[in-house]
Amino acid sequence: MNYIKQYYEEIEKGNIVAGQELITELRKLINDIEDNDKWFIDSGEVEYRIAFIETFIKHTKSPFHGKPFILELWEKAFIEATYGIKNSETLKRRFKKVILLISRKNGKSSLCSALANTTLITGNAGSNICVSSNDDSQANIIFQECKDMISLSKTLLKRIHMNLTGIFNRKNLSKIFKISDRTKNKEGRNIDEAYLDESHEMQTNVIAKSIEQSQSTKDEPLFINITTEGFVVDGYLDEELKYARKVLNDELEDDTLLPWLYTQDNEQEIWQDESSWQKSNPSLGTIKKIEYLREQLQKARYSTKDRVFVLSKDFNIKQNNAEAWLLEEDIINEEEFNIEDFRNARGLGAIDLAETTDLCSAKVLLIRPKDRKKCILSMYFIPSAKASVNSDTNPEKVDYLDYAKQNLIVISEGNENDFKKVVAWYWELYQKYGIKVYKGGYDRWHSKSTIAELETTFGSGIWEDVPQTYNCLSNPMTMVEVDLKSKNIIYNNNPLDKMCLRNTATEVNKYGQQRPIKSVSYKRIDGTVTLIMLYAMYEKYKNDIYKLNGIEVK
Repeated sequence: MNYIKQYYEEIEKGNIVAGQELITELRKLINDIEDNDKWFIDSGEVEYRIAFIETFIKHTKSPFHGKPFILELWEKAFIEATYGIKNSETLKRRFKKVILLISRKNGKSSLCSALANTTLITGNAGSNICVSSNDDSQANIIFQECKDMISLSKTLLKRIHMNLTGIFNRKNLSKIFKISDRTKNKEGRNIDEAYLDESHEMQTNVIAKSIEQSQSTKDEPLFINITTEGFVVDGYLDEELKYARKVLNDELEDDTLLPWLYTQDNEQEIWQDESSWQKSNPSLGTIKKIEYLREQLQKARYSTKDRVFVLSKDFNIKQNNAEAWLLEEDIINEEEFNIEDFRNARGLGAIDLAETTDLCSAKVLLIRPKDRKKCILSMYFIPSAKASVNSDTNPEKVDYLDYAKQNLIVISEGNENDFKKVVAWYWELYQKYGIKVYKGGYDRWHSKSTIAELETTFGSGIWEDVPQTYNCLSNPMTMVEVDLKSKNIIYNNNPLDKMCLRNTATEVNKYGQQRPIKSVSYKRIDGTVTLIMLYAMYEKYKNDIYKLNGIEVK
């Protein structure tokens, strides 16, 4: 049975939907086998591996726990391409390196665990099989899966000894072990077969290079890189995919590399055609649920953070380190409030004093009782050296002098902000309107003297540090986005607030957390950062601020 050809024919018939990158590779493999005497398929080895997996390996995870591991057609084709294509003269396996790019929850870890166990039992005696990743916990996923699969088979357990460091075949002395970036002495391992999991997290090729060097004495080494797309820019995976795509498109010749890429042809088809989702999710409908993807995309329509994460992890569309955060329609809100309506109110404060020589922002969040909308008082601060449109240190060419006339910004003489003016602004709100900050957040950078003066003026214990980390800013940033979209934030149409919001991009990490960064290095986002810090305080002190203002807590 030629599974590669069968897989391709099912795609041609329309029974399976595949992306152009995979189709291109399948065509090349078929042409190489049918039209080039150099290569042939060792069907005996392929069928033996498939039969071993389907006979002795069982699934370990719900809802398939304990059930036989019946391979899908794409998995059989992948096994055939990886292990079955051999050189007609040397009879040795063609591919030494494989890149399996596949979206999450398509069974890649289970497949690779099954393959590792197959080599452990049926491969060459004394084989060293390595599972690896960027960190110990990720490397342990396949390693533990290998152990769990063996535990479910009385036949395999008779041959295997397992402990914390390895899985050992008592009969032929082969073994499976794990390494990660934290492993000492990664070199000198004499590895025959290696699985590198989730390489998208790796900035450098330290682990991969160590594995490749350890395989240098082997006649038929195998290195399988299994991963989804990720968020590390110009990292190890980017370089590997760049090279692989050149091989795929015949820009480079490398007979030893197999690029097996499950990718979409474009982003637009994801939103318009559900059938296209199979291009990056070959196990959709059998392992991965289509309802799950529908739910994820529904969230992604309304959340930039979710969109960036879902497109990368569920559809293998590479996301830049920074993606535009808001649409113009999200930002615009011409509704205004009257500060007189908030006499003697208690609010939440935030100040961003990150750079003494740049734009700084101070804000107060007030809750409007009748509709619970958040009303934002803002003041900006800038040194006179940067205030002029003609200043070389004002690359955005914003007329801050004009905004000063509108009482939207305070200008300090010279090259640095006078942060006493920040304290004076909060004091003016208190003196003139009775508005007082109940709790306030600040970025500790350059804030020590200003916070000391605020505490002297208003009392201690009011202001607290808000670390500029994913953990602290992700939820508040999401809350700000939701409230902006639903027009629950009224910022009195402040043009400097709008400028900062337009300049803000979102950076998403591997855990789906986000934080604000500049869309362009010189653009200012201080007002956005302060708004998100306000929401960090709101998340923490919401009930208190409602009670202090006589608003019922729901």
